[in-house]
Amino acid sequence: MADPTEIDTLSSPAQSARRTQAERRAQSDQSLLDAAAELIAEEGFQAATFEKVGARAGYSRGLASQRFGSKDGLIEALINELHQRSDELYADEGVDALSGLDAILGSVDTFLRNFETETALRAYFVAMAGTVATLSRLRAAFAASHQKAKTRFMSQIDRGQADGSISLEIDAEAAALMIGSLLLGVSTQWLIDPTTDLARIRETAVATLRRSLGMARR
Repeated sequence: MADPTEIDTLSSPAQSARRTQAERRAQSDQSLLDAAAELIAEEGFQAATFEKVGARAGYSRGLASQRFGSKDGLIEALINELHQRSDELYADEGVDALSGLDAILGSVDTFLRNFETETALRAYFVAMAGTVATLSRLRAAFAASHQKAKTRFMSQIDRGQADGSISLEIDAEAAALMIGSLLLGVSTQWLIDPTTDLARIRETAVATLRRSLGMARR
């Protein structure tokens, strides 16, 4: 049975009839997450109420509440959305097919090049700041998210040490944390001051990491 609280505003009746309930649910979930990300990125963490999220997405407040249960549930879904979107960006750039060092550099370059235009990326860091400021239990969800990023970078470093593109003297875990902290710091700086020149920082970050992680030339 179709969800009675859901209003399909994106398709004609004939098109809507052809879509399955699962497809309609997936579309409405994505619309709600997109709306939440836009609100957080534009107006701040507190702006993402179920009423405002539902209204922006074209659905009822009740649907947003039903799908996510609580604001914590909504933010956790947004965290998962960010990882999915990041994976898509890295896949589009072919990052995982590169050598270990180039995969690290490609990841940093891709992230910083897309930060200004990817609403989900900006919303993530705004929500994280709000979570830290309020000592929310969601800090654990963000910590787990950062652990995923650290694991990804560690895997790339391990690959680079195996293929000879990254120095064996590098501490993989410490370097992975350093790279993640670099992206965290630059993202926060841009949110504080959107005039920050991300292009210059991106070029400098990639060049610095290439020198610091790469094998010394003899």
